[in-house]
Amino acid sequence: MKQKKIPMRKCILSQEMKPKKDMIRVVRSKEGDMSVDPHGKANGRGAYVSKDLQIVEAARGKKRLEQFFDASTEEMTPIYDEVIRLIYREMIPKR
Repeated sequence: MKQKKIPMRKCILSQEMKPKKDMIRVVRSKEGDMSVDPHGKANGRGAYVSKDLQIVEAARGKKRLEQFFDASTEEMTPIYDEVIRLIYREMIPKR
């Protein structure tokens, strides 16, 4: 039986290739609105971020998402908070 292909994406923070399901997508729409897309289906320019708190916190300090999306710190602060919230949410064991 043929193995199913696992889609891989590159994290813009750590530059590592990981499976798409292990990443969180950050999207800028055509209108310029920034949002976190946990399902990976929103329209717009997207970038993938690893589900690793240490990487996200280090990127926040270095302002990596601001550089990638050419955005202000005020615009990206809620995005970092939402990414961290989603990472914590996945850490909670499911029943």
